[in-house]
Amino acid sequence: MPFLLVALLVTAAVIFIAWRGVRGGSDGSGGTPAARPKPRPRPLAPDDDAEFLGEIDRKLHGEDKSS
Repeated sequence: MPFLLVALLVTAAVIFIAWRGVRGGSDGSGGTPAARPKPRPRPLAPDDDAEFLGEIDRKLHGEDKSS
């Protein structure tokens, strides 16, 4: 019976330590989750850029003499 109790306590301790390792709680932060980094702004696609669309429109209508 004492062997079973010791085995249960050791198993519980191993599971607890593994859980702390997976969660990243070993950094001393008290178990609070780390702040998420701010997402970077997505690059603007050419078909969403008003300046690009205006340039294409000028080229199509022959108003741009540079090309």
